[in-house]
Amino acid sequence: MFVDNPLTSSEYSFPVLECFHIVGFSIGIGTAALVNFRLLGAGLLKQPAAQLQKDLQPWTILGLTLAILSGALLYSTDPDKYYLNLSFLFKIACLIVAIVFQFTILRKAAVKGGAGKIAASISLLLWACVVFGGIFIAFVEPGLSF
Repeated sequence: MFVDNPLTSSEYSFPVLECFHIVGFSIGIGTAALVNFRLLGAGLLKQPAAQLQKDLQPWTILGLTLAILSGALLYSTDPDKYYLNLSFLFKIACLIVAIVFQFTILRKAAVKGGAGKIAASISLLLWACVVFGGIFIAFVEPGLSF
């Protein structure tokens, strides 16, 4: 028995949901980037990286939660379009790695210093890959063949 997705019944539901998705990842990735730039010595130098990470962590979690929940709803509108799309699979893989990296290795680098610049560079690269993977979903044809 096929059940119609209520998100596909209105022409406005997908774009509105996509706006929530964009706001969520803007907050989540934006706050993560602030910590990364601090570790790189490129901004917010008056505040220690550990304190900045601690202060921004709730915002990062809030933003990523909004992005993930809205993303799951967007996915539900046409699962076949996404799970067979290499760009989407790349985005999700990078997202998982970026989140784990952000809350483990980068957190330790913010607290202890040391390899903070390397960790921040890797983190920024991972978050950029998440964004670019999302952008290219529309331009990559579904299919897992190379």
